[in-house]
Amino acid sequence: MLLGTTVVADTRRALRVLETSHPPTYYLPVADITDGALVAAAAPTTVCEFKGRATYADVVGRDETGARVVAPAGAWTYPEPSPGYQTLVGYVAFYPGRMTLCTVDGEPVRPQAGGFYGGWCTRRVVGPFKGEAGTRGW
Repeated sequence: MLLGTTVVADTRRALRVLETSHPPTYYLPVADITDGALVAAAAPTTVCEFKGRATYADVVGRDETGARVVAPAGAWTYPEPSPGYQTLVGYVAFYPGRMTLCTVDGEPVRPQAGGFYGGWCTRRVVGPFKGEAGTRGW
């Protein structure tokens, strides 16, 4: 995963999480995220009815000139997830639309439409999904 020209994360140990009406979201282990790439965000927390309270991080990288690039609230985590979701502790999800490049097995990812959700779309993932035109209220 790149932000600017910085490799923010590189892993083969991601958790692929599926939710109704969503493309998959990938949660990456903190150990596979570049040191200094995540900074606690000023963004408010949100609550998922299933996973619990999410906290956010700004994602930090550099561009080709060395200038700092920031994706505000570009990542989230569940530090104390709801029962049944403890596997997510120590993992971070990223909004692919806020990164320069995300890939799954070498294939570039298209972000889930709408900007709110963090789904990762590849050619093998077929919708319709929440966030696309006409899906408000699903």
